[in-house]
Amino acid sequence: MTSLGLFAAASYAGAAEKAVNIPAATHDVAAAPGNQVAVLAGGCFWGMEAVFEGVKGVRSVTSGYAGGTRGTATYDQVSSERTRHAEAIRIVYDPRAVSYATLLRIYFAVAHDPTQLNRQGPDTGPSYRSAIFPQNPGQARVARTYIAQLAASRAYPQPIVTTVETGQFYLAEPEHQDFARRNPSHPYIVRWDKPKVAAFRAAFPSLAR
Repeated sequence: MTSLGLFAAASYAGAAEKAVNIPAATHDVAAAPGNQVAVLAGGCFWGMEAVFEGVKGVRSVTSGYAGGTRGTATYDQVSSERTRHAEAIRIVYDPRAVSYATLLRIYFAVAHDPTQLNRQGPDTGPSYRSAIFPQNPGQARVARTYIAQLAASRAYPQPIVTTVETGQFYLAEPEHQDFARRNPSHPYIVRWDKPKVAAFRAAFPSLAR
């Protein structure tokens, strides 16, 4: 979240967060032994991390940068909006407990707004874009198929702008890890991220820890 985003958190007149009623994906990645990894970008990583940390079957969530190079994967450089990175999270999950398609359903329904181009709420710029970084061909197929399915369902009033991209994930600085959990009274967390977590729990009670 940029300093502009922090200022806007107090003044941006946005609607309260709520889940969008969307169908489950018709295709999924087959469950395999061992933990799997998903990388998703959808605006400020603080809120994305907070939502997915509360999902049953998720073993860990890490904030970072995806889509650019290692040499410029720092918060200050990414915030310049010239590095091609997106703020992203790396989710380690047990596919026997929660599937990749289920993670995508949460991502599209409540973790962010997939119709906002190069922004989320008060934060603007390509580093806040909606993007999926598949970790294997199966994930890529499921992601593209689900985007097409959701577009056909007309669940959103505007077109979905989520991209499916390639790129490495780079760990963000320590101060960004578990930010919402460590800073529950931070103005940005209170305004933008706590409502997201509450919306997730209300819409997907069987998936919440």
